Amino acid sequence: MEWEFRQLSVGVDLHKTQFTVCALAPSGEVVLEQEFETTSEGYDAFALWAHGVERERDLETVLAVEATGNARYFKNFMEAEGFAVKVINTARFKVIVKSAVKNDRRDAHTIAMFLMKDFIPESRLCSQHDEDLRRLLKLRSMLVRQSVAIKNNIHGMLLSYGIRTTAAQFQSKKGRLQLARELEAHKVFNAEAAGILNLMLETLEKTRGMILETEGKLEAYVEGDEEVELLQTIPGVGKIMSAQIAAWTGDIRNFESYKHYAAYCGLVPYLKESNETTCLGHITKRGPAELRTAFVQVVMGLLRLKSRNPAWRIYSRYGLLKKEKGSGRAIVACSRKMSRIIYCMLRDKKPFDSSLMDEKPARTKSACA
Repeated sequence: MEWEFRQLSVGVDLHKTQFTVCALAPSGEVVLEQEFETTSEGYDAFALWAHGVERERDLETVLAVEATGNARYFKNFMEAEGFAVKVINTARFKVIVKSAVKNDRRDAHTIAMFLMKDFIPESRLCSQHDEDLRRLLKLRSMLVRQSVAIKNNIHGMLLSYGIRTTAAQFQSKKGRLQLARELEAHKVFNAEAAGILNLMLETLEKTRGMILETEGKLEAYVEGDEEVELLQTIPGVGKIMSAQIAAWTGDIRNFESYKHYAAYCGLVPYLKESNETTCLGHITKRGPAELRTAFVQVVMGLLRLKSRNPAWRIYSRYGLLKKEKGSGRAIVACSRKMSRIIYCMLRDKKPFDSSLMDEKPARTKSACA
């Protein structure tokens, strides 16, 4: 058989325990349809087969796999074998999800067909460093939510006994012990209720300790990180917030401009055009929710510092938008502007420059405003 091109297109439907491959010759002929286990033996068996076909047919193997939990390991393993691997952006590849007939072999064949025609929308995987940092940040977020839930439960329990509490009482160990004493001194004292309260207070204490331990690991993990240090030059932005922005941004060079970065953050509006009609909707919210949340928190932090720098343009912009569209939309619009500032800071590796916030600088090649 005469081969027109040198690419062997392999679609991979990857799961936790097995992966199904469909390998297509340049002519569209199915060379292999088979399931392999997601073990070292399974990966080795597929790699051995692919190397054999490459030598026999003088081909280069290219694989495409959807972004799943173990896609990173699969990609690293196959690239170590010398194969090119494309990770599919599932948000832009709905062919498989919307298929009327769906099974592993059909999905792998569909991926291989699109790969052969070079129609695969690719997704960039973050670095291993950023992925581990994200997991630490998510752990802290879960612990903080758990802490808040326990506090709310305690508030509700004591209120049912007519005891009013404040958030300040949870800030110290002494204050938390005082809550237990107040319940014990209550005229309708219930020993079982006191035991439940003590259990919740102990759980709260352990959760607070775990939060502090996690934050310590976070600070050690980002020690010396240039991007994190740059982001901390923004007023009101601490190490946790700057780490969150850096972790979900990744390499800023992946974005051609600040507009692409804002779109990645999901801070740009939907655009619908038909004939002569143009309609702008709500923001897309496509992208990491953690990044959008971080930008909103940065803007709210700046608003709290308005008395220090009242001449900054972001405050006048917020005031005008708030009157016209409300505070929520005004904060989102300012968050989009903040994404532009942060994009320029990371791209140019320059700290926050407050002088650029006062007056609009001349438009130059590297201008951020």
